[in-house]
Amino acid sequence: MAAVAALAICGVLAAQQPARGGPAGPAPAPRAGYRWPLPGTPAVVRAFDPPPKRWLPGHRGVDLGGAAGTPVLAAGPGVVAYAGHIAGVGVISIEHAGGLRTTYQPVRPLVHAGEHVTAGERIGILDAGHPGCRRGACLHWGLRRGEQYLDPLSLLGFGRVRLLPLAPERAA
Repeated sequence: MAAVAALAICGVLAAQQPARGGPAGPAPAPRAGYRWPLPGTPAVVRAFDPPPKRWLPGHRGVDLGGAAGTPVLAAGPGVVAYAGHIAGVGVISIEHAGGLRTTYQPVRPLVHAGEHVTAGERIGILDAGHPGCRRGACLHWGLRRGEQYLDPLSLLGFGRVRLLPLAPERAA
């Protein structure tokens, strides 16, 4: 049942207003003005683990350890795209510059769609429980650009590092 609810949430968020900006590209560079969506420096209980193909199962965000009742904060400035319940789970989605969208769940929203928020502004209250969370409460924090899921920790400079060649190799 929890897996069905999680898939329903992902599907509804993906079907909402199209993300602004250009086509999906590499993960964003750390950006000034972005911060943790929970007070302090929360523990990453479950890391970003995208599937090799869009339709396969994976973990399209990070789970941050917290306590029920903890304030949930906007990770960066933007406009609330959605704040409500999907399949009985409280969800907030915020559009940011550059076509980025962050999502937060399970939360009790304190904001409404269309509101402008600043980094660190209280947007909700963390609810107890989250599928796969080994603690009493975890915030699932997601990041997308268009249809591509990205590691939200990249907004803070902690995302996965991929080494690329400096120049194309020449045929001998």
